[in-house]
Amino acid sequence: MAKCWLMKSEPEVFSIDDLAREGTTSWEGVRNYQARNFMRDEMRVGDRVLYYHSNADPTGVAGLARVARTGYPDPTARDAASDYFDPKASDDDPRWYMVDLEFEERFPRVVTLDELRATPGLEKMLVINKSRLSVQPVTDAEFAMVAKLGRAG
Repeated sequence: MAKCWLMKSEPEVFSIDDLAREGTTSWEGVRNYQARNFMRDEMRVGDRVLYYHSNADPTGVAGLARVARTGYPDPTARDAASDYFDPKASDDDPRWYMVDLEFEERFPRVVTLDELRATPGLEKMLVINKSRLSVQPVTDAEFAMVAKLGRAG
């Protein structure tokens, strides 16, 4: 059964518009073990994603995506020229993983963090509770509520 996720990206780095233009992207550079474990162990092709713009004005959910490829080793961890280089990563122990995402939908407007906080039924979302995780699970009900808010324009 498909799961639902919220994934954060700074729009200056890679926005929902960038994803719409490119169609798919790799989600590299995650350097948090819990987020890595979600991508490596739990994300599956077809899982739905709330695409969240962080460090933005406004901050919030900008659209939807889907997981297009399950977790695989992140090559930036072994690239000394990369900002995401990890000297402990190796062929035998890649340490860091990534998934590929495909564009699904851009909302007419961003569903802001303040709006998420004010919406009954979303009180348990990790993003509302100051989670800094760039990859976090959401329930089917939370996903549906946020998608409805985003599509309302």
